[in-house]
Amino acid sequence: MLERVTTATSLTGTNTSTRDAAVEVLRTLVGRDDADFHEGQFEAIETLVDRHSRALVVQRTGWGKSAVYFVATLLLRRRGAGPTILVSPLLALMRDQIAAAARAGVRAVAINSTNAHEWGEVQRMLAADEVDVLLVSPERLNNPGFRENQLPALIDRIGMLVVDEAHCISDWGHDFRPDYRRLRDLIAQMPTGVPVLATTATANERVVTDVAEQLNGAVQLNDAVQLNDAVQLEGSGDAPGVVTIRGPLARASLRLGVLRLPDARGRLGWLLSHLDDLPGSGIIYALTVSAAEDTARLLRKAGHTVHAYTGQTDTAEREQLEAALKNNQVKALVATSALGMGFDKPDLGFVLHLGAPSSPVAYYQQVGRAGRATANADVLLMPGIEDEAIWQYFATASMPSEARASAVLEALQANGGAPLSTPALESRVDIRRTPLELLLKVLDVDGAVQRVQGGWVATGRPWTYDRDRYERIAAERVAEQQHMLDYETTTGCRMEFLQRSLDDDTAVPCGRCDNCAGVWYPTDVASDAAETAAQSLDRVGVALEPRAQWPSGADRRGVSDSGITVKGNIKPPERMLEGRALARLTDLGWGNTLRATFAPNTPDAPASAAMLAACVRVLAEWGWDTRPVGVVSMPSAKHPLLVSSVADELSTVGRLPLLGSLDLIDDAPSESGGNSVYRLGSVWNRFAVGPDLAAALSSIDGPVLLVDDLADSRWTLTVASRLLLRAGAPSVLPFVLALRS
Repeated sequence: MLERVTTATSLTGTNTSTRDAAVEVLRTLVGRDDADFHEGQFEAIETLVDRHSRALVVQRTGWGKSAVYFVATLLLRRRGAGPTILVSPLLALMRDQIAAAARAGVRAVAINSTNAHEWGEVQRMLAADEVDVLLVSPERLNNPGFRENQLPALIDRIGMLVVDEAHCISDWGHDFRPDYRRLRDLIAQMPTGVPVLATTATANERVVTDVAEQLNGAVQLNDAVQLNDAVQLEGSGDAPGVVTIRGPLARASLRLGVLRLPDARGRLGWLLSHLDDLPGSGIIYALTVSAAEDTARLLRKAGHTVHAYTGQTDTAEREQLEAALKNNQVKALVATSALGMGFDKPDLGFVLHLGAPSSPVAYYQQVGRAGRATANADVLLMPGIEDEAIWQYFATASMPSEARASAVLEALQANGGAPLSTPALESRVDIRRTPLELLLKVLDVDGAVQRVQGGWVATGRPWTYDRDRYERIAAERVAEQQHMLDYETTTGCRMEFLQRSLDDDTAVPCGRCDNCAGVWYPTDVASDAAETAAQSLDRVGVALEPRAQWPSGADRRGVSDSGITVKGNIKPPERMLEGRALARLTDLGWGNTLRATFAPNTPDAPASAAMLAACVRVLAEWGWDTRPVGVVSMPSAKHPLLVSSVADELSTVGRLPLLGSLDLIDDAPSESGGNSVYRLGSVWNRFAVGPDLAAALSSIDGPVLLVDDLADSRWTLTVASRLLLRAGAPSVLPFVLALRS
């Protein structure tokens, strides 16, 4: 049955007393006597408070989703309900939500990884019924202590469950937060009649359907409210269902544009030329940590008040940088996606992208930071030729494979039911720490493993690799990447394109973007700015830190010295010194050249004259304590011509004798990747110091410059340096062309 009613009509007929109370609370929250609800806000509140049902709210950023759950919480609390549990994905978002709650008179507290010292007080407040909203991360729901000791009592008293940024429940967000997928199990444990609210600003129809199914388990979606020209009420029967309240996603304040420049030199030159012309304070997004840090360094050197904000920025500094941006103490933060969902600066004046995100969904999420409470904000995308390669790298790195999943399960089962910590498990499977942790979460959500005190155990439940699901996700990602490329080149309205990419049928031309109203941004790059950018991109020399400790469990991979297990600290007399790389593969400058050099299908060849000159500059700018007295090259199965050309050039230009090369015992190409234990095991017995090189080393009295092509785990350099030091080299200074990251 399909019934069409007016927007003023609620789902069940307006409950006047509830609406009056809700408006009263709203006006108290915002401090205005004339405040009233946006279209759809009260419909959501009524669904939760009067119907005790489940609602999915898909509304543009700045619409007021937090007002829905704060008002609903206070109304439910007045009726004797317990506290609301708000599942929130990011610490920055939690900080903003707690601050907003305090302004609204809502007593909100958080339990997360950064405030363990406050957990005791939070538990006391919960026991005394002094908490209206408890914020938790999705990971916290599966922390053994929280899951077993605190969550059952909370579930018994829960007044409402709120899932913020609910698109993470869907397959689209599986690799961002797999823990979101366990919310379905949490909902199933809650007492009957506890309302559930899920909110997001970024969801196409596929994600909306997926999230609704997660919220409602096996029950079919039975209500859909589309707040456009009218409300559509769809459903039948008495099933609880999920009420989906979806509004138009157009952002009238945003002025969108795409500026295609030939290279990173042009993009950075444009920033140097025109950053101060952008309105207010804003965010400059970059695709990688190194790109964000390099861009911030360049802009600061030119006198701009900017800072980098990435996943590697520590928590205290993040808070300081967020406050500086909110208080307009900086022109911009140059950020990765670490600064995104939920960051709330209503007057953010601009969002600029150096390189495109991999989908319109991600792009809409990030540009939604701007223009939330201002009439105008500028949004400019400057795509790069390297974008697709970066998308592919992250997509491949995050996708769990059947072989890896099987290896993890076999290792846990072989441990006889005793838990294995993540480091211990790492020594048994060839998977790096970060993807291993992600894979464990995915297997945990699927019920194949469980996190307990002391580590992880296999549950023994039947489990099969969901190949169809992962192939579907991969195909959807490819389609979304193509949508982003299409956005860059469309001649139609850009806002309309984004809306339609998110299945918003209300989309019409915005009249403001560069395609609707003409190019609104300058396209010139000042010659001096271009030169400054070029010099920055040509910057060479990245520190290569020495390994200081052997990985635990290395003995499992045959790593021993005369039968004695190698473990603990690497002895200083057997440890290489800090080295240098020409650049990182992820750098904006030399990174492009190096990515091409190390691409899988690129044939081995001597380094170009420009690359050799850049390597010489690295040595000239090194600043070592003692100048090297000789050059040793690594034997390379993949790039022998490349490595030997660099070693020859540094030997010639530096007037350093070429002492020779280590011997390669196993000439099978060594694969990059894998975790420390496996990488160390694969190179431990792979090299040797031959008699000619040993004789040459015995006659020198200073450091050896050790030349190689690519440093990933650094274990090749660590093992080779140890061999050289044992053969008589006083010290070893490693030099490589590229760092993987």
